Amino acid sequence: MPRFLARLLESVLFTRFALVVLTFCFWGSGLAKLADFPAAVAEMAFFGLQPAAPIAVLVIATQLGGSLLLITGIKPWLGAGALGVFTALTIPLVHHFWSLEGEAAIAHFHTATEHVTVIGGLMVAAILSHRLQTARNAAIVTAASGATRYQPA
Repeated sequence: MPRFLARLLESVLFTRFALVVLTFCFWGSGLAKLADFPAAVAEMAFFGLQPAAPIAVLVIATQLGGSLLLITGIKPWLGAGALGVFTALTIPLVHHFWSLEGEAAIAHFHTATEHVTVIGGLMVAAILSHRLQTARNAAIVTAASGATRYQPA
């Protein structure tokens, strides 16, 4: 791998940017719902989710809170998990393509498959954040013990 790409992939700033991009659909939607709460409540009611106002609050909190946890690295596994579960729930609640017909069924099927891909991306983010934290913890223990780790040439 070219050195400049390796440095980019190791960059904290690039990592944060990637997490902002990964979570854009969540925090963007959460901010839009927050900016027009009556529309958020109407959206919940449209999809048959009652009581609509408290559910809208929960959706906004999940979208914004999960994104924030993941982007900041504060319990990123929790943020990724919350957003993943939220996304999975939208399939049977909103994108139930199996109960639709024609173009609506096709459109909802494609949206559902895209949601599955987003869930996969969130899973990868959780895995990588766990591996990074494990490596940091190992480095701290190694440094505290005064031991040196074998570094192949």
